[in-house]
Amino acid sequence: RIYRFCTLWNLKKRICKMIVTISNAQLSATINTIGAELISLVKNNKNYIWQVDETFWNKTSPVLFPIVGRLKDDSYNYDGKSYQLPRHGFARNMEFSFDKRSEHQVIFELNETEETKQNYPFDFKLLMAYTLMDNELVIEYFVRNQSDEVLPFSIGAHPAFAIKGNFEDYSLQFNKEDIFETNHLENESFNEKTTLVETENNAISLNYVLFEKDALVFKHLHSNEVVLKHQNQNVLKVNYDNFPYLGIWTKENAPFLCIEPWCGLADVVTHNGNLEDKEGINHLPAGEDFLRAIRIEILE
Repeated sequence: RIYRFCTLWNLKKRICKMIVTISNAQLSATINTIGAELISLVKNNKNYIWQVDETFWNKTSPVLFPIVGRLKDDSYNYDGKSYQLPRHGFARNMEFSFDKRSEHQVIFELNETEETKQNYPFDFKLLMAYTLMDNELVIEYFVRNQSDEVLPFSIGAHPAFAIKGNFEDYSLQFNKEDIFETNHLENESFNEKTTLVETENNAISLNYVLFEKDALVFKHLHSNEVVLKHQNQNVLKVNYDNFPYLGIWTKENAPFLCIEPWCGLADVVTHNGNLEDKEGINHLPAGEDFLRAIRIEILE
């Protein structure tokens, strides 16, 4: 199913969004063409993606591109020039085109525009593929460098999962033995301080105190899967193979938890501002492709 909604922005520019639904025998998912953003994932009439309440947050699962997190002073230097980019980049607020391949798959596409090149002077293709397979939603992140030079970029996922009832009844179970060292954010930049998060058998018991100073950010986990549990019952699993960094985030008293696999990081407070020197940046050669995927499996 496809629905179209139009609004006026600044009384000058008409912004249209389309809501696309895919489904199989187990699940259905809806995605907004604005940002190629997942807005629901439903099994047995239960939606596992939180529904927007702007008291807390106005997104559900933004695509982070071409940066993850915040740049120092919201700016970077490249080839002798200074550019501005907002936190998490521009893709999350742009309209994607799409190709609905089947009832259970849709692929969204974003390319550079004259507007994006004012702040990010590169030619690129960004594809977001959503595919339902049994009890899983597979989300693929594909980047093609259409420039004639190296493409420096970051990309990341930011799905917010619905929390019903008491937040402290939930936990995160990781699949490998790890040291859960979180990197501190100060005004959304890393201040190079860390602390260890208390765990038991590689599980983190959730409480809002964990997020008083922003997200938990893990840079060196061995785990590539995490299960969200409610009172020791498995709710869903996120597999994030080949994503080197993981963020976990919520806001005080908010009924959601974000599980965020990243290929990229916010700046550190001491960063020199050069995009090519940014921690976690990917360097994609001219004409080459980059592909990562996360898998969200419903376990109930």
